[in-house]
Amino acid sequence: MRVVISPIQPEDEAAFLEAVARSHELLSGWVNPPCDPERFARHIARYSADHNVSYLARTGEGELVGCININNIVRGAFQSRALGYYAFSPYDGRGLMKQAMALVITQAFHHHRLHRLEANIQPANVASVALVKSLGFRLEGHSPRYLNIAGQWRDHDRYAITAEEWS
Repeated sequence: MRVVISPIQPEDEAAFLEAVARSHELLSGWVNPPCDPERFARHIARYSADHNVSYLARTGEGELVGCININNIVRGAFQSRALGYYAFSPYDGRGLMKQAMALVITQAFHHHRLHRLEANIQPANVASVALVKSLGFRLEGHSPRYLNIAGQWRDHDRYAITAEEWS
């Protein structure tokens, strides 16, 4: 099965919220995606800015596979940013997010002209660590209490890749 990516749009609201609801168990403790119309509207507003981009991954039939965000793009000498991503049930564990991530990484380096991407991952998230490693990301460090997720400050490991490594 192949995937396609496209920037998230307001008309994606119903399908996105349904995908988040069916994926609650999968996502719980790892990420806090928008789960109601108000949060979805805030997500759309945030990712309409020049320094954030949000892509949806879909099957060829249009089913939502996951969401991949490029967060807080920094220009100038840095040309870098962090990826945030999550799969939706029942498409997790099938290699579809790897396809989607490869498409987004290519967009980040070519279309958005970034030089570096980071992915900050909770060490216990074995599937996510395997995903970024399979795409060529390297471990760069550990950040104690890096992000507040579900009311808890959680440690993260920082993985990165540059445009030269990708090409």
